[in-house]
Amino acid sequence: MKKLNLRDIRKSKQKHLQMLTCYDFQTAVILNQTDLDMVLVGDSVGNVMLGYDTTIEVTLEEMEIFSKAVRRGAPDKFLVVDMPFGSYSTITQGVHAATRLFKNTKAEAIKLEGAFPYQLKLIERLTQTGIPVMGHIGLTPQSVHQLGGYYTHGRNETSAEKLMQEAKALEAAGAFSVVLEMVDENVANEITKAVSMITIGIGAGKSTDGQVLVINDLLKLGQHTPPKFCTPIADLYETKKQLLTKYLVDQRK
Repeated sequence: MKKLNLRDIRKSKQKHLQMLTCYDFQTAVILNQTDLDMVLVGDSVGNVMLGYDTTIEVTLEEMEIFSKAVRRGAPDKFLVVDMPFGSYSTITQGVHAATRLFKNTKAEAIKLEGAFPYQLKLIERLTQTGIPVMGHIGLTPQSVHQLGGYYTHGRNETSAEKLMQEAKALEAAGAFSVVLEMVDENVANEITKAVSMITIGIGAGKSTDGQVLVINDLLKLGQHTPPKFCTPIADLYETKKQLLTKYLVDQRK
């Protein structure tokens, strides 16, 4: 399958783009052999691969290591890499961190959370220097403590209007796409119609231009129950546990 470029993605409004997270070389090899549109190395690597309680603990060095592994396994996929918490607290810091990730991982784009004024200025700077940026609003896990937990955003008029303004501001700053995480479905639909950039939903209904899921949730690779918006297509945690248990029993016979 032809590798997508930024021009292809910008032409993909309402074409149901599919994006999955990936954190390791072997899984990336599999994804590279599918018709998946985009791969995201999310800072969710902290939760599912490193055992952290939140994404806040993930470092720039860790994002670089995992992203380079995925790039080696999926050279034919449009790769997006998350900017970790604390790596873009200032514009200068953000430009340095984004440039490092973009160059060293050979990604096609980076993703950052939020739409505060300094973040919008950072996006402008990055896009001007040739680094494509994907935004992220709604539930932003790096701000989970400030937000007060995990919940659906846009359920009242004030919240919905804030999300709309943030999406438009991200587009004006130069973002080519935005992730809408745990956003009310009607609000996500209105945002998708109001902007020309690509909207990628996760727990935001089916009216966005594309969907992204954490592959560990989709395949149920962990022991915990996936979020309610993700229906697993397998239970590989239980499968692996049963196979290993049987192997050990057989070896003792």
